Amino acid sequence: MPGFELFGDLERKEVNDVLDNGVLMRYGFDAMRNGHWKAKELEAELCKTFSTDYVQLVSSGTAAVSVALASAGVGAGDEVIMPTFTFVASFEAIMMLGAIPVLVDIDDTLTLDPKEVEKAITPKTKAVMVVQMCGSMGHMDTLRAICNKHNLIFVEDACQAIGGSYKGKPLGSIADVGCFSFDFVKTITCGEGGAVVTNKKEYYTNADHYSDHGHDHIGNDRGAETHPFLGYNFRISELNAAVGLAQVRRLPEFIEIQKRNYSIIREVLSKIPEVTFRSVPEGGKESYAFLNFFLPDLEFARKASQAFKENGIDACFHYYDNNWHYIRKWDHLKELKSLYPISNEVKEGLQYLKTRTFKQSDTYIARNISSLIKLSWTKEDVNARAQKMAEIIKSI
Repeated sequence: MPGFELFGDLERKEVNDVLDNGVLMRYGFDAMRNGHWKAKELEAELCKTFSTDYVQLVSSGTAAVSVALASAGVGAGDEVIMPTFTFVASFEAIMMLGAIPVLVDIDDTLTLDPKEVEKAITPKTKAVMVVQMCGSMGHMDTLRAICNKHNLIFVEDACQAIGGSYKGKPLGSIADVGCFSFDFVKTITCGEGGAVVTNKKEYYTNADHYSDHGHDHIGNDRGAETHPFLGYNFRISELNAAVGLAQVRRLPEFIEIQKRNYSIIREVLSKIPEVTFRSVPEGGKESYAFLNFFLPDLEFARKASQAFKENGIDACFHYYDNNWHYIRKWDHLKELKSLYPISNEVKEGLQYLKTRTFKQSDTYIARNISSLIKLSWTKEDVNARAQKMAEIIKSI
């Protein structure tokens, strides 16, 4: 998945341009920067990439989720439905706003099960957040219909899925508001960075102000700008944006490489009876950042995962035993381990985690292996890797 594997002259040119110009902050210093605005350029490029009206760059994917939710009016005591399989940033970003993450089961898409979403809706529900994990998507039409029926905000976390699409629309641009991460291990990277994507002007304006201390960004005198409402600092720097600007222009190149490598491995594994693959909704195209497949049971998957490691097959994740990406080991969330007091609303709202089980999610994550697709592999590398993976699975 990482674009950093292929850093080159384009990235160096954009970074050196910022250093030569001398302005590292994305706002202000108009007279010094001589028309150099890397963050603005990247936002314009991303609007084209996502076929969307508005993009607001922020400091990380986690910041993007918080800013997106805040921009849509999510706050204290509101419930946000999210999947059991994601990254810890999803619930962190919700809780930062004083809102309550409501975890529900996934299905064989490895994203939200719409039936479980419908069951989880209460009078406090404000938003539904689908997380497009490992380069693919949820049942977008069904989830949209549920949100419309209950007047809920539809949020799309596409941090791991840049380059994927659903019915011709780029992932991240389909919901009311979308989120991306451009950290060091994403398909395109800024080093650290993220983006809020939307076609709603109100959400964009809110994100623009909220991510920069509430500045309204009117005029060219930063000190004279007003503050329509409270904000915080989630700004990206010009250096980070410069790297991303070069990388987003290379996105078609990266996706083509990922698809080639993904397809080689999938073709080999598809011949093994014990292997099945995640479901991709009709009309969906993966970003090919990961190849996700299921094995017969937990014991089989654990043996395969261990054997991959012992035989030099790196970057194959068995999330059932992973501390970051699945509810099973999120003890710091279940036990509310925090440096500061958590509000009573959130404490009460998360009581369900003490007793709730997620057996449906367990059946999928326990059997799933997620193989990262690297950009630096040659065809020979990929073919050798695929054959070795197949041999290991057949030997179990």
